[in-house]
Amino acid sequence: MALNDRSSTLALLETRRSGRPREMVAPGPSDAELERILAIAARTPDHGKLFPWRFVTVATNQRQALADLLARALPEHNPDANAAHYAKALEFAHQAPSLVVVVSSPIAEHKIPLWEQQLSAGAAAMNLLIATHALGYVGGWITGWQAYSNTVRAAFCAPGERIVGFFFLGSPGRELEERPRAPLATVVRHWTPPSA
Repeated sequence: MALNDRSSTLALLETRRSGRPREMVAPGPSDAELERILAIAARTPDHGKLFPWRFVTVATNQRQALADLLARALPEHNPDANAAHYAKALEFAHQAPSLVVVVSSPIAEHKIPLWEQQLSAGAAAMNLLIATHALGYVGGWITGWQAYSNTVRAAFCAPGERIVGFFFLGSPGRELEERPRAPLATVVRHWTPPSA
């Protein structure tokens, strides 16, 4: 089975596979392609038309600044961080040709429940991945300590916002491999109405 089969919409959805950011190589999406990816990502279910998410692009010439930010943030996550941890943070910042940070930006005290707004941010993130794969690239959705760091969050988010993930986009540096998927019997249930 070919992964990320783009012969039809259903084929892509049936074979979609993320790439590992550390294995991604050039080319990544062009500026025009990235704009198209983000426009598609923004076409997501959004109860109330609140747009409770944002996309923050990190340019190639900003990757070292991201690495420096992660180096400053690392001690709050791991006070015992050693040289290998710092090297891994540097690698994280520089992997893959393109990087988009998706931010959950809910409207507080709104009639639309917070949970629905957060789900919309997740849907926007998934649309971003599907659009990336539809254009012939691969994407990887990464969180890790970086997404939960107060220092990193402050660099990308306003108060009340959170990082959904770091989305690394590029071309696969090696053939993609399928991973185990949940058997439907373990995740699908048929509803039984409660007895009165």
